[in-house]
Amino acid sequence: MNPPTTPFDIDVGVIGGAGHVGLPLAITFAETRLQTAIYDLNAPVNQLIRDGRMPFIEHGGEEILRRVLAANTLTIHDGPEILSRARFAVLIIGTPVDKHLSPDFGQLLRAIDTCIPHFREGQTLVLRSTVFPGMSRHIQQYLHDRNVQIDVVFAPERVAEGYSIKEFKELPQIISGFDPAAIARTMELFSRFTPEFVEMLPMEAELAKLMTNAWRYIQFATVNQFYMIATEHDLDFNRILHGCRHHYPRMSGMPGPGFAAGPCLVKDTMQLAAFSQNTFALGHAAMLINEGLPAFLIEHAKGKTDLRTKTVGILGMAFKAESDDPRDSLAYKLKKLLTLEARKVLCTDPYVPDSLLTPLDTLMQQADVLFVSTPHKAYRTLTPRPSQIVIDVWNCLPK
Repeated sequence: MNPPTTPFDIDVGVIGGAGHVGLPLAITFAETRLQTAIYDLNAPVNQLIRDGRMPFIEHGGEEILRRVLAANTLTIHDGPEILSRARFAVLIIGTPVDKHLSPDFGQLLRAIDTCIPHFREGQTLVLRSTVFPGMSRHIQQYLHDRNVQIDVVFAPERVAEGYSIKEFKELPQIISGFDPAAIARTMELFSRFTPEFVEMLPMEAELAKLMTNAWRYIQFATVNQFYMIATEHDLDFNRILHGCRHHYPRMSGMPGPGFAAGPCLVKDTMQLAAFSQNTFALGHAAMLINEGLPAFLIEHAKGKTDLRTKTVGILGMAFKAESDDPRDSLAYKLKKLLTLEARKVLCTDPYVPDSLLTPLDTLMQQADVLFVSTPHKAYRTLTPRPSQIVIDVWNCLPK
């Protein structure tokens, strides 16, 4: 443990600060005139950020990034040495699941091990990403066992990707920890832009984050199951959905059907299942339904045409609309399954940086069958040919 020698001249060091969670937070801190440093291993992305370019879509982000770079309140670093100068270290590395859908703590602990030589007494470590219940306490003890006398606080993000900066300033911040003074310091830090705090015990906060994402995942699975039931009976589910919702407040929160994926929902649902010792039957059922939707849509298409003789076009490869993030997108699962069924598979997306994608005009000309996998606004004005078969779970294309 490095002893304190000089006062901290950086307010916040964001570990893993070049990604979708860390970068919006870092530039938000910097915008409030806090001296903020990003530490990230992705050197090419770090250089993009230094050049004032956002490496992904974050509404309003690039303008703020350029402003804070010009004001010298944000610096970007490829190594962890800068952390020794930061009063707060915000860790943006969560708990992923492995190929067996079990929590994998290795990445998180390796990141902490890299940072330990640069931590100093008097710092506060803020865990920002989703962690398995009990990890906050485990990390606090892990550090103390290594004579690293810093406080651990858990303050999970709960914002929508692409709209983080906006929602930081609108949504309550859950906060928890083991030392009241550390919690108070962290609340003061976030109060520069956060309107309200909800203080909880650490494991309560960890479960709240997992349950939030699992609840959304189960909601999507429920409506996807309804969609499958209606479609199997050749009924228009969108008319049914309209009937359920129209001027009926108890159904106003019912979402529409579609691919439920991305880097959080299924992962956090499976973490909650693991924490419950695999007794979370609703979570497992939701995973089977949501992950099974691409195969269901393919079977539905096969009932309309012989895919073996057809060119299939997939519209959208991002995991959600108006995003450039393809992580864990079910569009790629759909593509993989279709390669076994169709003569040829073409994919397009206006945002995802994938060199294997096909221009939209070319895809629309060549495809016999269209699958809408991501409901980008750009697709809402498309006019398929009368001969094209359209599989549109999102009800995105005009009728």
